[in-house]
Amino acid sequence: MTANGRAQATQAAAYFRDAHVHLDAAYCSTAERASDTLALITDLPYTRLKGLRERGFGEFEGQPEYLNPPRPYGDFFAPYGGETDEQVDARITAAVQSIVDTDPGQNILIVSHAGATMTFMHHWANLGFENRLHNCDIAQFSYADGVFKLVQIIHPLH
Repeated sequence: MTANGRAQATQAAAYFRDAHVHLDAAYCSTAERASDTLALITDLPYTRLKGLRERGFGEFEGQPEYLNPPRPYGDFFAPYGGETDEQVDARITAAVQSIVDTDPGQNILIVSHAGATMTFMHHWANLGFENRLHNCDIAQFSYADGVFKLVQIIHPLH
């Protein structure tokens, strides 16, 4: 995690503190940078879940961003060993559903990745991919009767 990433996570923590947001549970991707981010935001114990990881890009993993086609990706990465949009959506939704089933009625912090989060937002909020999330942006969702609803996007760094 870069110094800039640590500073951004610290600013996100300040947002939660200053807004008096009480967190009851915490989850993150298995990527080390996600758990490092979470640890800078809260001292809650947390669970790492593979289902919260970023999209699998296959042979494009670690390659420059300019090689990516415009969003939505559809099944572009599948022939190269990566995931389709449908696979990412199903994986992320299943992981988040599992989280809310485990901790119903709680304020839950989930630290994932921008692309995975945008796929979830596209599905549940019909938010177009032209909108981008920046590092440590916060997408607040409510959940009731099997439906996730986007409440707001908070940009603590902007």
